[in-house]
Amino acid sequence: MQNYQKYLNVSQHEKNWGFYVNTVGFAKVGANKNYPNNREHPIDHSFTWNKGRILNGYYIVFITKGEGVLQSAKTKAFDIKAGTCFLLYPGIWHRYKPHPLSGWEEYWVGFNGEYPDELMNKGIFQAENPFIDTGLNEELLQLFHTLITTVESAKIGYRQIVTGITLQMLGLLKAVSKFQDQTGSKNEKLVSKAKFLLQESIETPVSLEEIAKELPMGYSNFRRIFKEITGLSPNQYHLELRLDKAKNLLASTNLTINEIAYQTGFETIFYFSRMFKKKNALAPKEYRSQLNKT
Repeated sequence: MQNYQKYLNVSQHEKNWGFYVNTVGFAKVGANKNYPNNREHPIDHSFTWNKGRILNGYYIVFITKGEGVLQSAKTKAFDIKAGTCFLLYPGIWHRYKPHPLSGWEEYWVGFNGEYPDELMNKGIFQAENPFIDTGLNEELLQLFHTLITTVESAKIGYRQIVTGITLQMLGLLKAVSKFQDQTGSKNEKLVSKAKFLLQESIETPVSLEEIAKELPMGYSNFRRIFKEITGLSPNQYHLELRLDKAKNLLASTNLTINEIAYQTGFETIFYFSRMFKKKNALAPKEYRSQLNKT
């Protein structure tokens, strides 16, 4: 995924819902890079490590690669690793940054309203313990991808849709924090990590041998276990992810067929169209035309 950030103007109409989203984004921060890049953010979100900052809303931040540190007025400095989510709270000073040797990749969503206030006041989430070890959670990653795609498309009613997605995230995080000790088998954990890595590789060609090394396990063993648990080979699973993403882009954006093929990792539009038609019984152009008729 390419770096993306969007800060939304919030009208009284959105506030009347009692739950509204004000920003979403993704950033890939390389090793030894200045953080944050304040030129990409409004002044009320800018900060330095020495000064930190105080925001006026709630935020979910999901670190999917690399490592770093978070400190707040409610917590001491805490080491962050890939697979960690943390929440930020209105009115509470904080600061965070990636480790200079590793950098990191971060997703975020900011939100506010009477309903989030109610959740926090009831202790559903607590500023004194803002960290949730989600692991490389594919469902959470997919929700962030859907969130960003929905904001990018900006179709009628998208503000309420992204509110629903964010609420779904909060439900998932609460479930993970409650049941995170009830983990699956070793093989299930490895396959879950592999699914996450495949999800992150939708836009680019993927080396399954390299993914097997990251788990780590031999490729033949990885392929066998993956198919036993998912019912699909890793290649087929990755192809299904790319075609599903293409289907979503056809329905929710005005991107050209060429652009969609590129964003879903297909080297040629011919191969993309052939595989899409094989799965959906319609070529991409025909599929979009059918949607426009309904």
